[in-house]
Amino acid sequence: MNDPVTEMHEVVANLMTDPSTDQVASEIMVLQSIYGDDAIQPWKSPANGKSGNEHSTTIRYVVSLNLPAHEDVFIRILVSIPYSYPASSPPQLQLLSRYIGAFGVDSSLFGSILRTFISTSAVQWSPGAVCVFDGLQNVLERCEHWYQERSHKDKPDEVVRPDTPLIDLPLHEQEEDLPVEAPDNAVLPEGIRIIAVEPIVDRKSVFVGRACRISHPSQVPLILDHLMCDRQIARATHPVIHAWRCKVGNVLHQDNDDDGETAAGSRLAHLLSILEIDGVLVIVTRWFGGIHLGPDRFKHINHAARNALEAAGFFDQDEESGKGIKALQKGRKR
Repeated sequence: MNDPVTEMHEVVANLMTDPSTDQVASEIMVLQSIYGDDAIQPWKSPANGKSGNEHSTTIRYVVSLNLPAHEDVFIRILVSIPYSYPASSPPQLQLLSRYIGAFGVDSSLFGSILRTFISTSAVQWSPGAVCVFDGLQNVLERCEHWYQERSHKDKPDEVVRPDTPLIDLPLHEQEEDLPVEAPDNAVLPEGIRIIAVEPIVDRKSVFVGRACRISHPSQVPLILDHLMCDRQIARATHPVIHAWRCKVGNVLHQDNDDDGETAAGSRLAHLLSILEIDGVLVIVTRWFGGIHLGPDRFKHINHAARNALEAAGFFDQDEESGKGIKALQKGRKR
């Protein structure tokens, strides 16, 4: 019997084989890179314990998150994706937790979460737009507010029933002779500092993420040229998979490139968009190890990019300018 993380990877792989659900698969992988693999699991039917995605046109998975200001308090949310999402129907969110910390969930909170995408006071959904991340962050904020209100009382009115945290996955083992940064041998634009993070290794393939702040689109090709002057990077199978976003005046400029890894650049662009990060260039380099990884390669590319963005300080922006970043920092499963 597969563990839930492996089962979820299989669900994503199956979704990617169908063009009509590829966008759903991409969104799930972005959520995995934000919250962690172990935070997202397939939904099991309470009646028979089997996956709720078998023989169904609705895709269902469960997201487990901690409250922003209370890392020891968790909630579980069922995400139901209709076949017509995102083209013409929104998803539905349902709170599975009967208790939040020591307090029993009431019908008002339960109902408001069900109405996340149909209430004018919750999350606005537009046909064609993916929106699960925005919905989950909205639910986190409401549950946090609900929990804090009840925590201010002298003592809880309900029976204590603590949440059981999920088991963390083991970290990747580090290997020797992994690619590292070479000395500078090309001039970078003034003020540019590229941050590289520890490699992700899977079946001899190596993924390295890099990120830097940019102030103008013209800096992008100069930075990429600088990286390509590094012999180790230049010899990689996919040296500079990248995406960037930058505002000039009131106009947002953005672009991405797969560098031979089909659809990888657009997935990085999706990650930047959902995190609402501007003034950024993120690059992932992949050295192919001889074994095909299938959909796992996109998971590693997203994770490498996210790690680089975090190391470069993009998650430390002010809340007003980085709504999605602050929210994911608080809500991510730890």
